[in-house]
Amino acid sequence: MSDLVRVAVADILEHTQGKAPEIAIILGSGLSDFAEVLENPSIIPYETLAGFPTSGVAGHSGNLVLGEAGGRKIACLQGRWHAYEGHSLADLALPIRVLKSVGCRTLVSTCAAGSLRENMPPGSLMMLTDHINWTGLSPLVGENDDSVGPRFTDMSEAYSLKLQELMRDASAAEDLALHEGVYLWCLGPSFETPAEIRAFGILGADAVGMSTVPETLVARHCGMQVAAVAVITNYASGMQSGLSHEQTLASGKEAAPRLKKLLLALLQRI
Repeated sequence: MSDLVRVAVADILEHTQGKAPEIAIILGSGLSDFAEVLENPSIIPYETLAGFPTSGVAGHSGNLVLGEAGGRKIACLQGRWHAYEGHSLADLALPIRVLKSVGCRTLVSTCAAGSLRENMPPGSLMMLTDHINWTGLSPLVGENDDSVGPRFTDMSEAYSLKLQELMRDASAAEDLALHEGVYLWCLGPSFETPAEIRAFGILGADAVGMSTVPETLVARHCGMQVAAVAVITNYASGMQSGLSHEQTLASGKEAAPRLKKLLLALLQRI
């Protein structure tokens, strides 16, 4: 365990009142409001935690919120970091490793994404069944800490099959339409070109975005099980015109109540 991880773990445990979190949730663009459902919340700004980068993208509140929901002890990352902001990939790895060291064994990740499928319009929820790392980047590059995880990480089950079944059960119980598909990670911050989107469709992608994969790689490396759901905020380039981050935030807000229902139902089943 690095010194930064050790210090951040100690800082977080001071706020847990002896109830270390079991499940970590990452809240993506426009989705930070889910943290408001947590009971007995303790809010810790990122800038007060050793090694945690600040979040500089609109729609990312920049807090770690500890609390309870669905009968489980939760740590919510209210906003994430992106490689396109200039953060090193080590910056993206540290918060996940901290939450694993605090006690989280499961990571539930949410994000905004563009749809490559006509039958998956904006406002849809898509469970990630797999991903494509188009960037070729990885936060696991560099010297490996064998006490954290193996040098070579098996990604044949990047997204837990058990958690996928639980999410299907949760969506059915709440009568929520839940699409399933493969997410492709692009570096950003520019949106993709129509030619790139056509290529991604040929590769087998169903949705495209600028996040999520780095955290999944880190979580799997340190032994966490991962589930992820994307809020579809737009059709991808070439399928619609006028893409903007403002549209992403607005669509995320519109879909947030359905995502909240899905996450609460999932937490009750984990």
